[in-house]
Amino acid sequence: MLPKRWHLLLVVGLLLVVGLAACKKEATPTPEPQPVATEESAQAPMKTEEPTEAPMKTEEPTEEPAEPALGTPENPIIWVLTPSQETQKVLAGAEPIAKYVEEKTGIVIKPVVPTDYTAQQEALCSGEAHMAALNTFGYIRAHARGCADVALVSVRYGSTSYAGQIITHVDSGIKEVKDLVGKTFCRPDPESTSGWIIPMLTMLAEGIDPEKDLKEIVDTGGHDAVVIGVYKKDCDAGATFQDARVLVEDEFPDVKEKVVVIATSAPIPNDNISFRPDFPPELREKIVQALLTLNETEEGKELLKGLFSWQGLEPAEDTFYDGFRQQLEAAGISIEELTGE
Repeated sequence: MLPKRWHLLLVVGLLLVVGLAACKKEATPTPEPQPVATEESAQAPMKTEEPTEAPMKTEEPTEEPAEPALGTPENPIIWVLTPSQETQKVLAGAEPIAKYVEEKTGIVIKPVVPTDYTAQQEALCSGEAHMAALNTFGYIRAHARGCADVALVSVRYGSTSYAGQIITHVDSGIKEVKDLVGKTFCRPDPESTSGWIIPMLTMLAEGIDPEKDLKEIVDTGGHDAVVIGVYKKDCDAGATFQDARVLVEDEFPDVKEKVVVIATSAPIPNDNISFRPDFPPELREKIVQALLTLNETEEGKELLKGLFSWQGLEPAEDTFYDGFRQQLEAAGISIEELTGE
């Protein structure tokens, strides 16, 4: 048996161990209960902060740039030309004249050759072109539509009128207009005055309906092409201005021997330079006066000769074409009937 003193020490020691254990347990914090996720809480959307709209940046209004003045390099005057000959040949005649006007006035003009006579009138009437070199019928039609006012009429061989002609090959057997029945007929364009309008009226006067009585009507695209077509016998006959044979004489020196004239028309008013009615009057006057000075020098006359064989220019008014209008009326045919409008 242990002495009584050891019993006492053992009891004190046990008490100390129990006390220390209790203190350690009390010092450990008890975790807080976590909320249990429910179906509602799982489906609830997370709260997000609304983005704050940044203030919109307002741009200062900018002024539209002003359109360059008409007649400047950035906005040239468009001069639409009659496609009565090969395009490059027409441009070669018009461009030096445009350059001359620019040197005299500072006004920039750009010559343009359309695909056909109708396209030329449409360019003027739509406002795509500002001025034009118009054939007689083209002018009358464009003026009737309110698109053209004549300013200058051309001069050839000292005259402001010319004639048309019907031509054939010397070997064709065609001697006069009535012999055209059943033949192939070449024309420059359906709206060429001397190349179709006048010869058509001539045939009608002879009792020939071109649409029914000719074997075929061929559009060649130019007076020079008509002459070549007849020369090469691609056409039995054709019509041009008088005397379009000179246009191809360099290429075909014997053209006047092989291609002969069987009919010549009454005088036709010459072609012209016209402007849109809304064209600025001050620009028109400067251009007209510059063009008229071409008549004054040999160099100027050479420039005119290069374009449609012009030999001069004269001021003209719309009444200059009244005689041709009367010819159409006398034939009982209106412009609308001639153009299918």
